[in-house]
Amino acid sequence: MLGIVIVTHNSEEVIGRCLHACAVVPDATVLVIDNASADGTADQVRRRPAVRLIANRDNIGFAAAVNQGIEQLGTSHVLVLNPDVVLCGPVAGLLDACNGPVGAATGRLVDSRGQARDDFHLRTLPTPWTLAFEALAVNRFWPGNPVNRRYRGAHSGDRVEQPSGAFLLIAREAWRAAGGFDESFAPVWFEDVDFCKRLRDLGYGIAYVSQVAAEHAGGHSVRGLSWEERQTYWYVNLLKYVSKHFPARGRLVASLGVTLACFPRAAIEAVRARSVTPLAVYSRVIWAAAKCLSNGGASSHERAARMSAVSGGGAGTAAG
Repeated sequence: MLGIVIVTHNSEEVIGRCLHACAVVPDATVLVIDNASADGTADQVRRRPAVRLIANRDNIGFAAAVNQGIEQLGTSHVLVLNPDVVLCGPVAGLLDACNGPVGAATGRLVDSRGQARDDFHLRTLPTPWTLAFEALAVNRFWPGNPVNRRYRGAHSGDRVEQPSGAFLLIAREAWRAAGGFDESFAPVWFEDVDFCKRLRDLGYGIAYVSQVAAEHAGGHSVRGLSWEERQTYWYVNLLKYVSKHFPARGRLVASLGVTLACFPRAAIEAVRARSVTPLAVYSRVIWAAAKCLSNGGASSHERAARMSAVSGGGAGTAAG
């Protein structure tokens, strides 16, 4: 059995095309988890009686909403889609690839011109140096550096380490074994990276099926965030990932990279905005980097809480 979970937040302009395209999977149950949209997203969904809707009163974040959807569906496999992703055809190839030691599968993401978006969608799991280079913008000014070449657009044949959560089929068994998505990565960013890392640590592979494609507009999920929110969420969740998965030396490399990046960014943005707000934002990021250095790994309490959330029901409050 296949379910499709789509997490929305102010997605009125894109959700229609996404839901229309889901008709290419006629036997799938489609469930939209709406995270407190203030626009007409929920109304768009309600116009399609074949689509189920859970309208959360609060924005519980992407990870919590995905867990909520997978738990509610109860299907053996769930395809997680961003609302700005449009399926280009059937997804049977993903289902065929996702069995046994393969816990998840993804296909090819393309833009509106049919060009592959591999640099966004297919990556290796990040190393401390990868994340330091990202923070310091080394990859922007020297995209051909060896660290970035290995990181972006990377896959080996029919396997990939870390596809994005925008287009990802997950076996319910693997999701449960991993304890679901870690809801502390809220509201967005690095929750999919963390989930793929934990799948790999458990011995599950992630299949890449290039014959299955979907169009991705990109940028929808962060368009409504303020500059302050984008900076804070991205850096803080990056540092959560670092703290959770890297030993002391790795935490030092990544945290120093983030800290060093904050000083010029704060100065440039403060001058550009003629405001001290960027100084306050990057001060919080530096404080998070300092905490990352001293607090490594997920606590046993956090792991138990994730497992309890997965086995005990959906996350958050919902109104049908």
